[in-house]
Amino acid sequence: MPEIKELVKQLAEKHGRTRESLLPILQGIITEERYISDAAMTEVARELDMSAALVYGTATFYSFLDTKPRGKYVIRLCRTITCDMKGKKQILKTIEDLLKINVGETTKDNKFTLLETNCLGWCHKGPAMLINDEAYTELTPEKVSEIIGDYIKNK
Repeated sequence: MPEIKELVKQLAEKHGRTRESLLPILQGIITEERYISDAAMTEVARELDMSAALVYGTATFYSFLDTKPRGKYVIRLCRTITCDMKGKKQILKTIEDLLKINVGETTKDNKFTLLETNCLGWCHKGPAMLINDEAYTELTPEKVSEIIGDYIKNK
């Protein structure tokens, strides 16, 4: 696994090799690899001279640190009660019907992954979702169909 070994080494040189460096290094792996593999976690533990359990615990604690492969576009739908009260269930159903996947699944072409996540910070404009780093708010079934359609056609 020389590729991941070199990436982790570069990230450690950039961010340091302290416990405080762990999260920026894991985020750097996400940026480059789109998820943190078991091999990457092991390599981070080795490079930072810390337990694999600490690295794994950190990587799996944060919902935005994916520890399994995801699609090119990761859709994260807010699952708070506020978004739920504003129609999140209809938004979820629309996305599932459009992409023919359920929450936690990835499309066969590896283009989309659908996830629910805790608060995105847009409760005042819910229901809300992120597609990768792009926020979409005040969603309706029609609006979400248009947004997903644009990703299917243009991205």
